[in-house]
Amino acid sequence: MLDEPTRSAILRLHQQGHGTRAIADVLGVSRGAVKSVLRAGQAVVPALARAERAEPYREQILELLASCKGNLVRVHEELVRGGAEVSYPALTAFCRRHGIGKPPAEPVGRHHHGPGEEMQHDTSPHVAKVGGKERRVVTASLVLCFCRMIFAQCYPRFSRFECKVFLTDALEHFDGACGRCMIDNTHVLVLSGTGTRMVPVPEMASFGERFGFVFVAHEVGDANRSGKVERPFHYIENNFLAGRAFDDFAHLNAELRSWCDRVNATHKKHLHASPRELFVAERAAMKPLPIHVPEVYALHHRIVDTEGYVNLHLNQYSVPYQLIGRSLEIRESKNAVDVFEGPRVVATHRRVLESEGARVTEPAHRPKRGAGVPMVRVASETERRIGERMASGNAYVALLRKRGRGSVRDLRWLARMIDEYPREAMSAALEEALAFGMSDLDRLERMVLRRVARDFFVLPRRPDGEEDE
Repeated sequence: MLDEPTRSAILRLHQQGHGTRAIADVLGVSRGAVKSVLRAGQAVVPALARAERAEPYREQILELLASCKGNLVRVHEELVRGGAEVSYPALTAFCRRHGIGKPPAEPVGRHHHGPGEEMQHDTSPHVAKVGGKERRVVTASLVLCFCRMIFAQCYPRFSRFECKVFLTDALEHFDGACGRCMIDNTHVLVLSGTGTRMVPVPEMASFGERFGFVFVAHEVGDANRSGKVERPFHYIENNFLAGRAFDDFAHLNAELRSWCDRVNATHKKHLHASPRELFVAERAAMKPLPIHVPEVYALHHRIVDTEGYVNLHLNQYSVPYQLIGRSLEIRESKNAVDVFEGPRVVATHRRVLESEGARVTEPAHRPKRGAGVPMVRVASETERRIGERMASGNAYVALLRKRGRGSVRDLRWLARMIDEYPREAMSAALEEALAFGMSDLDRLERMVLRRVARDFFVLPRRPDGEEDE
């Protein structure tokens, strides 16, 4: 089909008095084509009136598109099953020409950012080979919008704590911050709302104030607004992670930082310079870091178990055995786990990054060989208190030991009953238990409760004739 400039030339030459053969020769077209243009009498290319194979099935296509959730492969399968003679390419071309199933693409916007004006942060899941096996990792990235400098790290999980650790490392790497940090509507940073109505989590808002920037979110569906941080994720997945294996996350992040340095030093055609060269201009406009950047840590409270360990993310860390049963404060930082008893540090361990059931033990936290078991002293003190409170207590303790009982737990149980229950009921129950040689403390307590119930829990009689409501 002839294009509009050729059709216009044919009409112009015809008006000048040239014949059909001369016009066809000079323009290199057939005489039939020249005659068809002259019959049409206009330069506008006419629309093709071509029958479409899928047109008779338009209503059926629209119904199937809704029931098949927009999947044209399933729509085609159902059409063929119903007897329709239409190929899959013909179906997709028909839907594309008539805007069925997918709206036409809209042009993307162009966002200009001056030096130090905006930085963009986002995360993306990837698969990396760490420790000899492929596993899912979360890649966090921060990009300076003017110079396109990138800083990225990988984590086994990404909570609010990892977010603050990452942003602190990134801002220290750039030695400054932009005035605005563009994010998507992630729950890690967003308390409520989306887009311009987004309210950040107070904890993260305070974190941004410390470095002099504010968090803003793009509107839902407007991912192009944060395109400068979205685009490098494809490059990380298909360039950095492709074909590489790492010993652990420390090795992975060290290699990723070196890779980012090489990428930042590479000349970009669309920038007409490398990001590192443009960073020189942006660095002067960025907000400087505070004079003191406190270490990021997550606060936990744990009770020391009977083995002398505290549990954190399925991993166990030892503490001095003298603190068994005590409630301690744990500060989990980027590389360490510090255990506090009040204001004093009682243990410091290397942080296990993954929840792998690790058991980290400091030899100094274990009792020395031959030093004795502290529970022996606890048992003797409890036994002495039992004998002082009740005369038959020592005899019953001897019965417990004879029957293979008498642990610290049993002695504390017996001491609690002697302290809490009435003296007469407890003494009578002990005498009866000694008479029959009964060492079951649970049964002993039930005997005491039966005696106490008769004396202390007798309900008053109701007047004659009064019924319960």
